[in-house]
Amino acid sequence: MATLTFRRRRRARRILVYLAIAALVAAVSWTAGLFRFAATIPAHVADPGIRTDAIVVLTGGSGRLAAGLELLAADKAGKLFVSGVYRGVDVDTLLDLSQRTPDEIKCCVEIGHSAGNTAGNAAETATWVRDQGYRSLRIVTSNYHMPRTLLEFRHVLPDVTLVPHPVFPENVKQDRWWAWPGTASLIISEYNKVLLAWTGHLGDRLFAGNGAP
Repeated sequence: MATLTFRRRRRARRILVYLAIAALVAAVSWTAGLFRFAATIPAHVADPGIRTDAIVVLTGGSGRLAAGLELLAADKAGKLFVSGVYRGVDVDTLLDLSQRTPDEIKCCVEIGHSAGNTAGNAAETATWVRDQGYRSLRIVTSNYHMPRTLLEFRHVLPDVTLVPHPVFPENVKQDRWWAWPGTASLIISEYNKVLLAWTGHLGDRLFAGNGAP
């Protein structure tokens, strides 16, 4: 009986050691991935001069709409699509809020109301892009949000060229980001959301690959 109890204790200790090692490996991997993710957050606009079929602005952050309108005024695309606009807000209201004269560019601005998150922005935009027959988009969103945005957009628009155009909120400190609690919290949150989105897309591909209808 004592021998059996000893074996059980030894087995339990071995399991605890394995679990501790697994937790340590997971923590190290997550941390390394976090720093790799932070390095992918753009620090500048890489392709400011490329003209695309359309510009897409994702609502939800300061400076995004203004940047999109400036790009449209500079003829960087023929159309501007604003995704995730509150219901009840029309183009005139949106342009008034941005201090733009509606008649100036109203004809070239369209809005979508159905998106409530980044995946919804991608799905809403994909429907609009297919209806328009566009093949290239300039994506305007905050720099910290750009990696997840591109992940979601590439998932639903694999054959469309995407040109990232980040905007840079003043409260997001990229230099030594880990030393700024607010920025660190924001980047960690985005990283976890990217992991969830990537896992979901991987599951979709595996499910589709197994011959699911």
